Amino acid sequence: MAANPAGEKLQKILARAGFGSRREVEKLIEAGLVKVNNRVATLGERALPTDTIKVKDQPVKETRLAKQSTQVILYNKPEGQVCSRKDEKGRDTVFAHLPRIINSRWVSIGRLDLNTSGLLMFTNNGELANRMMHPSYEIEREYSVRIFGEVTDEMIKTLKKGVKLEDGWAKFDKVEHLKLQEEDSVNQWFRVVLKEGKNREVRRIWESQGVQVSRLIRTRYGEFSLPRTLRRGKVETLTWKQVNQLLKSVGLPLDPRPDLTPKAAPDYSKSTSNNKRSNPAGSLRGRPSSSPYKGRQRGENQ
Repeated sequence: MAANPAGEKLQKILARAGFGSRREVEKLIEAGLVKVNNRVATLGERALPTDTIKVKDQPVKETRLAKQSTQVILYNKPEGQVCSRKDEKGRDTVFAHLPRIINSRWVSIGRLDLNTSGLLMFTNNGELANRMMHPSYEIEREYSVRIFGEVTDEMIKTLKKGVKLEDGWAKFDKVEHLKLQEEDSVNQWFRVVLKEGKNREVRRIWESQGVQVSRLIRTRYGEFSLPRTLRRGKVETLTWKQVNQLLKSVGLPLDPRPDLTPKAAPDYSKSTSNNKRSNPAGSLRGRPSSSPYKGRQRGENQ
């Protein structure tokens, strides 16, 4: 039986349904884990609303395949958590601390390694996650970094010009020295900005200059900064307007204004944090006014 010539691309349908970013869904298809009408799907295949789709031999519910309103949450990741859904070593995962989502699942927009803390973003829209992570959209990532070792002006020029890593060239678009009271003769804080998300890229760029990263905190992803009132291990929900701000920034269709009822517009922060909900719109392009780890309890894979 031939693949449907009409319909929507399968990877786009399943990404939107929350089975991962488009790249992750493509890997599922390539591995033969997706079926359309009981036939193993091929990459690039299209599907119709009347088709039966299975992932790992489990039928995908019609309610999940239907277009969902895009939801986005901010999460303050502590050190010691991994960004996998399950960890073979039994370590704590970020997904264990996220609120339940109906007819979908959370997809991480980028990753942070075990020893990095700070801002993580999650969405139920796999296409949004894919575009936010793709290098062609040049989404800025901002970090506060504590460096152990001497940092010279010449070194900073090199970091901005570019260094050769084992997987290609990398550089910081911005490097700013944060003069804080907590500094001493061997530890200095810097704010860095880059537009890529290679594995451990921030650490590797600094280590290429013979210094060590002793703490690393992601403070901003794109237009959204880590809210100062968001406690570690807690989440905060973006509003409909803020979600559309993200969709527009990567060229995706905007979501229609929802019926503003408690069911239609869930506020996950009420069930996951004892703090009053802060407004992340007030933290756009923010930067710490004091120590970058003060009040945050410590510092895609960085």
